[in-house]
Amino acid sequence: MHTDTERCVRAVQSKDARFDGWFFTAVLTTRIYCRPSCPVVPPKTRNMTFYPSAAACQQAGFRACKRCRPDTSPGSPEWNARADSVARAMRLIQDGVVDREGVPGLAARLGYSARQIERQLLAELGAGPLALARAQRAQTARLLIETTELPMAQVAFAAGFASIRTFNETVREVFALAPGDLRTRAARGPQTTAVPGVIALRLPYRAPLNPSNLFGHLAATAVPGVEEWRDGAYRRTLTLPYGHGVVALTPKPDHIACRLSLTDPRDLTRAISRCRWLLDLDADPVAVDAQLRTDPLLAPLVDAGPGRRVPRTVDGAEFAVRAVLGQQVSTAAARTHAARLVTAHGVPVDDPEGGLTHLFPTPEALAGLDPEALALPRTRRTTLTTLVAALAEDRLRLDTDTDWERARAELAALPGFGPWTVESIAMRSLGDPDAFLPTDLGIRRAAERLGLRATPAALTARAADWRPWRAYAVQYLWTVDDHPINHLPA
Repeated sequence: MHTDTERCVRAVQSKDARFDGWFFTAVLTTRIYCRPSCPVVPPKTRNMTFYPSAAACQQAGFRACKRCRPDTSPGSPEWNARADSVARAMRLIQDGVVDREGVPGLAARLGYSARQIERQLLAELGAGPLALARAQRAQTARLLIETTELPMAQVAFAAGFASIRTFNETVREVFALAPGDLRTRAARGPQTTAVPGVIALRLPYRAPLNPSNLFGHLAATAVPGVEEWRDGAYRRTLTLPYGHGVVALTPKPDHIACRLSLTDPRDLTRAISRCRWLLDLDADPVAVDAQLRTDPLLAPLVDAGPGRRVPRTVDGAEFAVRAVLGQQVSTAAARTHAARLVTAHGVPVDDPEGGLTHLFPTPEALAGLDPEALALPRTRRTTLTTLVAALAEDRLRLDTDTDWERARAELAALPGFGPWTVESIAMRSLGDPDAFLPTDLGIRRAAERLGLRATPAALTARAADWRPWRAYAVQYLWTVDDHPINHLPA
């Protein structure tokens, strides 16, 4: 979008927050870059230039605006709606892969050479993987500086910097303030009660956001010991590269309040990325809802509760296991089966607030389970053990960067994996916005109530007009039935 100057200028002059993250405005006279919704008086058109990423702005010598904080904009919705190499690379960079594995590790995951990845990212984003990762490290450092009392040396290494000198230089260059000045400036703002060891931050999103189905679904399907709904917040444990964590996510009118407790602060980037992915916060609800409103049967559902998101997962392998446990049983039964696995094979953790007791078991931990100990039909035991073996041996990957169609084919080849299970995993583990569940009982009930033919073939044909947002259409169709997943818990 950044190449459409006229459209970008209109967005900046109207301070349209819908375009935050789509592009960034760099002001030639002040050498500052902003988000489109920046509250300051817009600069003259001749003084504006536009970039596709914050990293590109920084590489061009611009520093972040202190008013609108463009580094905290929602991510571009393109990376969620696309499955090409650039989108997959961006999802991996947001997960901190470059910090942990370097550019060679990023390229190896994508199946390309480092030079090819560099060329593709430069062409589309104006910055290579190192620059994009540097911009993210700067944002992580700012969060740690402003929300914790960690010494600056610990902040530097937790944010992914290789040295304190690089950390200081980057923060000064990006924010035009020394790290100590950033902390002092934050201390002058509104004060909140700090909890030792807890990082509190705000997760931005594009409005509107309807929390009912999003948090209602997560709460209704929560696995005891791993997830819970408490005091208006969804809480769960997280398995992270350097340790584990506990997160509490609370819906607010203009953001999601996030409280993170981490055993190692180096996991902050990954934890934030996982939470944003879980809640689908980088979606573009205006574009989604506009497309779905073109169907006269969906339009009233969209108008009744616009901004529905697709509830995802923090770990693709975890959801795949839970999807198998949920085959042809009620939500309550699926939770019971999952809770038994967690108790028997999950790693125990301490939760300062109580309620959460375990991490969900990894495929490696489940690889040695005794099938006879599972209170499941024999065919489903085979399905589960085959899935776990494929995941543990890395023959099957269900990460955010996984190719959607390849994963579908690999899942369909496993015993016991029908269309419902495959599409559920594509929707919630892989994040495919066009995943569709024509065999789902709730979808078929909704179709009947709306006067549609409820056969899978007929539903698939009708859903052709909903593409590429059929996963969001599923969320609206589920609201036709009065189910706990559609309501925030009391």
